[in-house]
Amino acid sequence: MNDEADMQRRLARVRERIVRACGRAGRDPAGVTLVAVSKFHPPQAVAALRACGQRIFGESYVQEALPKMEALADADIQWHFIGRLQKNKAKFAVGRFALIHTVDSEELARTLQKRALAADVVQAVLIQVNVDDEPQKAGVARARAPGLAEAVVGMANLDLQGLMVLPRALDDPQAARPAFAALRAVRDDLAARLGRELPVLSMGMSGDLEPAIEEGATHVRVGTDLFGLRHA
Repeated sequence: MNDEADMQRRLARVRERIVRACGRAGRDPAGVTLVAVSKFHPPQAVAALRACGQRIFGESYVQEALPKMEALADADIQWHFIGRLQKNKAKFAVGRFALIHTVDSEELARTLQKRALAADVVQAVLIQVNVDDEPQKAGVARARAPGLAEAVVGMANLDLQGLMVLPRALDDPQAARPAFAALRAVRDDLAARLGRELPVLSMGMSGDLEPAIEEGATHVRVGTDLFGLRHA
């Protein structure tokens, strides 16, 4: 496990990358939220990074996240869900995560709405869009995104805040730029259709956060460059 001093250096480097990318794009770095992806890392590693000043952490598996939440209940952490959410796990996710990034079907949205209504909470969500139309990847197809967005907006206990994308894996970070630009275009179109702001664009990871920020990312999901390689 990395020690706290090493994590502090890693965190500083990632934050500096964010600042430089914002400078190139003429953006305020305060407009970019760093989500530390902590899946497959133990609570001790999360606590060490929290001690360095990082507050927002992202998990991909409900069954892994819940014990960490319990172990770190006093750590003032905001948790985000960034993985594929199974409907049978929705009841455990609602109200536990400040933001669910990965709503990709009306069926899942209705399950979340039902659970949020029962818990008397309003759950913030993003719609995951499969902008590259990869059949093996989660996310709603671009052509179906408007219908899903309209459905989610009509659910009183869900708060649609924006969109998320996981572009195809490519060796060149700049090759992901078209996917980021496409997500921004989808967001702008949906905001106009719905007559409401959709401020959040969750896109960009360790290898491609710069082009993501330059294309408008408000949330970047960084794991490896903060924690090192994961071990499942």
